[in-house]
Amino acid sequence: MIDQATALRNKLGSMNNEQDQPKTIAIISGKGGVGKSNFSLNFSIALSQFGKKALLFDMDIGMGNIDILMGITAHHTIVDLFEKNLSITDLLIKGPEGIDYIAGGNGLPSLFKLDESKSQYLINQLQSVLHDYDYIIFDMGAGMSEESVKFLMAMDEIFVITTPEPTSITDAYSVIKYICLFDQSIPMYLIVNRADNESEGMQTLKRLKQAVLQFLIKEIKLLGVLLDDKTVQKAVSHQEPFLLYAPNAIISKNLLDICKSYLGTEKSYEKNQHTSFISKLQRFFVRGR
Repeated sequence: MIDQATALRNKLGSMNNEQDQPKTIAIISGKGGVGKSNFSLNFSIALSQFGKKALLFDMDIGMGNIDILMGITAHHTIVDLFEKNLSITDLLIKGPEGIDYIAGGNGLPSLFKLDESKSQYLINQLQSVLHDYDYIIFDMGAGMSEESVKFLMAMDEIFVITTPEPTSITDAYSVIKYICLFDQSIPMYLIVNRADNESEGMQTLKRLKQAVLQFLIKEIKLLGVLLDDKTVQKAVSHQEPFLLYAPNAIISKNLLDICKSYLGTEKSYEKNQHTSFISKLQRFFVRGR
């Protein structure tokens, strides 16, 4: 293990200056049930439709459901990476529109703990596929744990999903506040899902943005609104991403607009620090903060 860690550290210096590293994005919400996983899946597909190579990582370990949303049976999950000593390529599933996917698994009998040994193995495995992608999307589980916070600190960007419901807005603000306690500088984007209309969605975005700016002294970017659309539930019932099930539906158009807006925004965004995702994971999980 010491030899592996030494070899990895030797590689990190050269990786930090490379310009072709993928953008890492964590999708989070203050609570469950706001459509986070559905967004993560369809956003990854939209990236692919815009010519980007995306890897979708279901980090809701033990309660993942993205494979169900796609109607795909995952023979291996992230837990098998450690328990069966598999490689990350053994886990990769080819999803719709050319995206790759790694399942989080569901119905696990015990709580999964990402200790230092597992963390080092995961880092080594991630490094082996990193440069195959333009974007790596991490669909995080609801709530905050020690492991999830460390992952968030290593991300290039964080997307926060909320709905117009007061409890959802409050929870989204709380999770943003919690992240800011660890790192005020991580770029964050805000998306409102299940809005009754555009006006309601924009009011929610602006209200939350103002609260974050006023009380947390944090600038958060507004990415867009997804309107409430029964198409989503129909697509879930058919186990097909709504972007493919009904490409002309309002929810699909909203999603494509959000993806297009993001790709346009991020072109003008240059990272001030060129610390790689891998080296940040190494620092937070293996070396400690």
